[in-house]
Amino acid sequence: MTHQLCRGSPPGVWVCSTDMLLTIPLAAEICWEGFQGAKVISVPGSVSYARNHGIYLTNQQGFVRDIIYQGPVSRIQECAGPDGKVPLVCGVVFFSSETAEQLLSTHVIPPLDACTYLGLDSGAQSIQLSLFFDIVLCMADGVTEEDFVTGRTREVGSGHTKEVAALRSARSVLWKALHAIPLSMACIPNGCYDYMTMAASDHIHNLTLRTSSVNALSFRKVAHSHIDQPQLLEDGCSVTNSLLEGAVRVESGSVLQHCHLQGPLQIGSGCLLTGLDVSSSPALQRCRLRDVVLQGHAIRLRDVLRQVFTLTGRHDDWQSPAGEAGTYLNVPWAEFFHRTGIREGDLWGSEVPRRSRCLLNARLFPVLHAAEPLGVQDVLWFLGSQEGEGLGQWRASWRMSWEQLLMCLDQEVELASRRALFFRQAQGKLRGVLLEHRDCSLLPLIRTAVNEGYQEAVLSTLDQVASVTADPGVAARALACIADVLGCMAKGDGGLRSGPAANREWAPAFQQLERGNIAEGVKALAKERRKWLGRPALLVRAARHYEGAEQILIRQAVMSACRFISVGPEEPPPVGHWVLVECPARIDVSGGWSDTPPITYEHGGAVVDIAILVDGRRPIGARARRIAEPELRLVSASGALEGEVVLELVCQDLEDLQDYCQPHAPGALLKAAFICTQIVTLASQKPLQAQLLECFGGGFEVHSWSSLPHGSGLGTSSILAGAVMAALYRAAGKSANAESLIHAVLHLEQVLTTGGGWQDQVGGLVPGIKIGRSKALLPLKVEVEQIPVPEGFPQTLNQHLLLIYTGKTRLARNLLQDVLRNWYARLPVIVQNADALVSNAEQCARAFRQGNLPLLGECLTHYWHQKKCMAPGCEPLAVRRMMDALQPYVYGQSLAGAGGGGFLYILTKEPSQKDFIQQILANTEGLGNFSIHTVEVDTAGFSLQLVGSDPKARGDTE
Repeated sequence: MTHQLCRGSPPGVWVCSTDMLLTIPLAAEICWEGFQGAKVISVPGSVSYARNHGIYLTNQQGFVRDIIYQGPVSRIQECAGPDGKVPLVCGVVFFSSETAEQLLSTHVIPPLDACTYLGLDSGAQSIQLSLFFDIVLCMADGVTEEDFVTGRTREVGSGHTKEVAALRSARSVLWKALHAIPLSMACIPNGCYDYMTMAASDHIHNLTLRTSSVNALSFRKVAHSHIDQPQLLEDGCSVTNSLLEGAVRVESGSVLQHCHLQGPLQIGSGCLLTGLDVSSSPALQRCRLRDVVLQGHAIRLRDVLRQVFTLTGRHDDWQSPAGEAGTYLNVPWAEFFHRTGIREGDLWGSEVPRRSRCLLNARLFPVLHAAEPLGVQDVLWFLGSQEGEGLGQWRASWRMSWEQLLMCLDQEVELASRRALFFRQAQGKLRGVLLEHRDCSLLPLIRTAVNEGYQEAVLSTLDQVASVTADPGVAARALACIADVLGCMAKGDGGLRSGPAANREWAPAFQQLERGNIAEGVKALAKERRKWLGRPALLVRAARHYEGAEQILIRQAVMSACRFISVGPEEPPPVGHWVLVECPARIDVSGGWSDTPPITYEHGGAVVDIAILVDGRRPIGARARRIAEPELRLVSASGALEGEVVLELVCQDLEDLQDYCQPHAPGALLKAAFICTQIVTLASQKPLQAQLLECFGGGFEVHSWSSLPHGSGLGTSSILAGAVMAALYRAAGKSANAESLIHAVLHLEQVLTTGGGWQDQVGGLVPGIKIGRSKALLPLKVEVEQIPVPEGFPQTLNQHLLLIYTGKTRLARNLLQDVLRNWYARLPVIVQNADALVSNAEQCARAFRQGNLPLLGECLTHYWHQKKCMAPGCEPLAVRRMMDALQPYVYGQSLAGAGGGGFLYILTKEPSQKDFIQQILANTEGLGNFSIHTVEVDTAGFSLQLVGSDPKARGDTE
């Protein structure tokens, strides 16, 4: 109603009945031009269907002349259009605000006040009016006052009772108030209307796949259910809020609702089963059902709660007299009596007249046995014969009719049972989604479980999944789901989800996970969790520690990349001789975030990168040499744009390296590089000096630098890690190619606990323009393809690419945690965005192959939108102002890296635009300090040179 019918309507009141199923095409359009009065909505239907329903008779201008209800075929055919369809009354009408006010004004006029509680509370006799045949019909211009007031149009007959007089008086008031109001009709082509009758066959029909294409497009066989063997569900069946374990076959045209069944069993076509629990399965396994309605009900007999079962036929009419056309289980009553041995006197007492005896008041259904529990077999025997104990036990039971059972139904217990079943099947869904690596969001289910008080069941299931899986990726996602449960339990209180996760109380559990003992670690986490459930602040802190545990498992999954690190022997340089490594920066042109663990090995990633010189030089580098003293000298310099910062450290004991895994500790990256290159073994019993003397005859000195500001977005830290490791490997007498270094940096960043993906080192360690890819599997392997470009295109790119330092430092502290949280929740928008990132990267690679700058610009624009989707808030206001000012002059633009600040790169429409862009930005308010830098594609890649004992000298390049 809101999004398809009401869209575009003028002010007024929509009224929609609830006794029908209405399907409207998405593109439904209703003309409101010149509209006044009221408008009824119709959909086309067949003449045969219309014989049991109402239709509109309209003139050529679309105004309603009459409403025909269950009219003769000849009259119905008068309303047929060229396609033979007639406009059905489908229960939807719109009153303009003026018409609604006119109608509202009648509610205080007697006898219409008797339609409201005001009249009833004043002592008036109640009157029941029809929306369509009393209120709407009086606006039809083909109806006369006499026919309307006397009720001929409604077939209420004539008489002199008070009720008839009051009804005629009410109609007279309505006529005077509303008849002059125009009534028009809008018929929605391709719409579909199904009236909801009391017939089981119609109910089953409405719940299963119907033949119209409109319904077929949106039909789903399974909703809120866990099915062990979904391939056994035939097309055209429907299963809702059910748990089907084992081999349960459901044939076309059958419906299961609120059932927990165990196979092997088969449900034939045309059945409706509701409210059956697992204890019903053995009896059902011995019985073949077809065209029956089998239901379990919670009833309360005085203070005793019981579950009883009813069985009827799909084609039975509840009120047809048993002695005439009435049936039970789709056969005449006489046939049923003959087959089962049941007698008419068993079902109806002498106080029930023969003409009133029908299925509704037949005492068929046992509600109590003297000494045995009730079961579904108490009614299933009706389908067989009188052989066995069925008849005798049935006769000895206390039985009720459906009419009597209705008075005893306990709806609260019934709804509670359905709720409990929902969460039982949800636990199966949790296991299936996690263990089968399905991209299905569990967050709505988690929120529902917490709101309904079923969080303990969900937590238990998640603990179990994390414990039994051998896949660290699955276990990590399960722990992320537990963090979401705890976060939901805090109900928005307790502080931010992102935060520290190193409380000592959780350390034993973390240590188990670090050792690879996932099951023991999960058990220890659960034990500790129970102490943190008391208030929101504790719940949020516990959620942070579960995310910390998840990071441990992500690290273990990423460590699988180590098998692709290949290190060979080399003649080590003489003591005191430097190994110099210089690296370009990189700009990510498309696909970033898809390289981030766990997205990269759960979804698969593709990123297009360009290795670049900034202002004509390689801005990142490292040098290393062996020294005679058995110690490690560490020197780190960074941030020429901000003013150089120099850090100097000397490590003489293993204790000095212990903080290698704390990213903000002094020299942490350099310390981690010594450990990852296996120059130093931290777990060894030998002191640091002994290790260095024994293996290398002395120690090492390493210097690293970057002329780029902190948070530049140009991949500095990962590229720097690659440069340091390349220099250390060579100084230690080893060699590693670019592919090995890419995977080695992945390893180092996990050891350093900064996380991060692989695109930065691909961009800076592999020359030129390339696309890196990873498949959705472990072990994690990155494969890089150089993108061939037309001759001269790199030079063209140099003339059109510019870097602009925004003056904003990128604040990414919680950015990664938020992205991973959304990914593990499998929010649909994030999963779709991950797909789009990869496809845009492949499109970008095609643009490079073609040398197509406009297409490349489109990819950049799409990429920036995708980054903002992945990490909302990554676009500062000043950057938005800058991008708006540049928009007319560029093919595309994006912040480098994750966004939030750092460098903006732009692809200008005209070449050599640095001075022009400088002028544009200088005249734009609110930008703060910015600087513009030239870009050149680095086609050589990182360089490794032996430069002797003078670090400023240039030596042989390897």
